[in-house]
Amino acid sequence: MGKIVFLDVDGTLIDYETKCPASAADAVARARANGHRVYICTGCSKAEIMQRDLPELDGMIGANGGYIEDAGQVVMHQSLSVDECRHIVDWCNERHLGFYLEANSGMYINSWFVEQAPATMRMYAMGKGADEERADAAAASFINGMTRTDDLYRSDVNKVSFILSSYQDHLDSKVEFPTLEANTWGGKGELALFGDLGPSGITKKHAIEVLLEHLGAKQEDTISFGDAKIDLSMFELCAYNVAMGNGGPEIKEAADYITDDVNEDGLYHAFEHLGLI
Repeated sequence: MGKIVFLDVDGTLIDYETKCPASAADAVARARANGHRVYICTGCSKAEIMQRDLPELDGMIGANGGYIEDAGQVVMHQSLSVDECRHIVDWCNERHLGFYLEANSGMYINSWFVEQAPATMRMYAMGKGADEERADAAAASFINGMTRTDDLYRSDVNKVSFILSSYQDHLDSKVEFPTLEANTWGGKGELALFGDLGPSGITKKHAIEVLLEHLGAKQEDTISFGDAKIDLSMFELCAYNVAMGNGGPEIKEAADYITDDVNEDGLYHAFEHLGLI
């Protein structure tokens, strides 16, 4: 078995407008042809990934580690309970916070999200380098892929992302939901635009451990790529770690190697540097 490569998605394999550079797709295809395995390791759930134009892969880790798939086989799937989902939905609605429930079957939103998401997602895209026109288009595309429904007390939710009215919302979520994993994600650098809540014990690091055991693979053969603080748990486990040039300062400090930006053929150059292609 060759190397086991784990790629974050947004800002790593694809850009912040959800476009996969041709060089990145070529790098993945050539690495797999050379006998290496390539998996995405992302905060997105499968429904969101299915909307992306990604190259062929060996599998995926989704929902920040809550879902693992290898060659079409589900290796692990840990979701929120109905009671946990209900608690999060009610808490967000009481605070008038827009949210989306991330399930493998789809992404489900409340009425506050309809109102708040266009400005937030526009800020997200512009913070990652898009001009106003492209930011508006990216925001509209993201929101159009979601389902407005009143059926929000669900049993199939991997995690919940909610729009922060301020960073205090994230801090309050950690107090309100002490048994869940609470993270933030969003804009330029490490600016927090969203909070998210997922099952306890779920991290990218844990999911990689589970997948390696399933594959019978060794930790010493692992390589990870990321651009944000949420990817640090991958870096804790993998033998070699690459930060994208567009990444934040924390991920760069933790990296063994810093490559170019996602839209400057960063993934391809790193694959070359590591001898994967």
